[in-house]
Amino acid sequence: MNPLDQKGMPVADQFRNWSDLNPEPYDKREVDPYTRTRVILMNGIEVESIMFSHEFHRHTDNLEIRQKLAMSRRADQVQQKVVNNLNPGDQTPLETTIGYEQVAVDLTAWLARHEPDPMIKQALDFALLEDFDHLYRYANLYELLGGKDATELTQQLTEIMPGRPTVVEHRHPMDDVRGHYNTNTVDPLTRLHVMTIVAGEQQTMNYYMNHSPEFMEPIARGLYTEIAMIEEQHVTHYGSLLDPLDSWLKQLVFHEYNEVYLYWSMLQQETDRRIKGIWELHLDMEIGQLQVACDLLRRFEGVEPAEILPKELPDTPVTFEPNKQYVREVLANQIELRTDGVDYVPLEELPKDHRYFGYQATVNDGGTPTELVIEQNRAKVQREFRDQTEGDHPVVDLRDPADTKA
Repeated sequence: MNPLDQKGMPVADQFRNWSDLNPEPYDKREVDPYTRTRVILMNGIEVESIMFSHEFHRHTDNLEIRQKLAMSRRADQVQQKVVNNLNPGDQTPLETTIGYEQVAVDLTAWLARHEPDPMIKQALDFALLEDFDHLYRYANLYELLGGKDATELTQQLTEIMPGRPTVVEHRHPMDDVRGHYNTNTVDPLTRLHVMTIVAGEQQTMNYYMNHSPEFMEPIARGLYTEIAMIEEQHVTHYGSLLDPLDSWLKQLVFHEYNEVYLYWSMLQQETDRRIKGIWELHLDMEIGQLQVACDLLRRFEGVEPAEILPKELPDTPVTFEPNKQYVREVLANQIELRTDGVDYVPLEELPKDHRYFGYQATVNDGGTPTELVIEQNRAKVQREFRDQTEGDHPVVDLRDPADTKA
């Protein structure tokens, strides 16, 4: 499908009443885990679109552009409210968090598997191991606080075991800035991948920034605080991959095109008929918003959208599916990687006076919540929580101490 050939729903027709903005939530006990992840991702995509539109609005004095942005932004707010309200009220923040980390693992792994640019693939692989570890830490917190099993949420579609330990993920800020692709030569699929992961990680960062105070337990507050800092690193890491030389109007067109691609993707795989109808409606809305953005680009910059967009959507939709073997391969091969400026290097190659070690000494002074949560859960139930469906951990040093003793 070429979205440029589709009319879509006119933006003026996209406003809806309050009942429409407050749909019936899914049942957290019955929902497909990947329906939950699709809801989480698309909420993040809409939030990114809204925040980008606000920033664009603040950086132009063209009244017509500002008015058109306001129209499409209001429509995005409509979509965001619908998507976010699919989350049920009895789904706790920690349960939602486990969903966020399942998104991070299986989205990042899928993107990396399909990424044509080796530089971008490496960036995805690197952060994948860190989000994988976060899922393991939160799963242990889930058991520690309430004796609950995280596999009731993940349904064993995503393994739960250590990744690159969060304690070693804390890097000096200068070592989270990557080089960016060239907007004139980048594969269109790469651009879509990067925009998607930036939005997804940004939404995770936003969520963790705001939910730690909801917990009474110091260990929970500390865990969210520590992992939230890594999510900020990830947003810097991924955000630096975007070419900053694209004009605001070109970025607007790329945002709208990516939203079309993602709603089309979600539509292809959704198993819940009612939610599938929402993806279908939102796809039609996004095509209408894309047409507005393309018209602005054409009239104010003299650029035909077909000059910067692919002729049709990618053949393969972004798909939530198990990535167990891929994650295990990356674990086995990249667990010791660190960053040095824009480069990735084995830990052993970092000079002893590298800023990484100084930053580590500062932030980890006195211990870390991500290590403490494992220690406390192990002390409580005489083991740590894992869900290793494919056998022993591929990294010997990260195997379960209980299995090692056996």
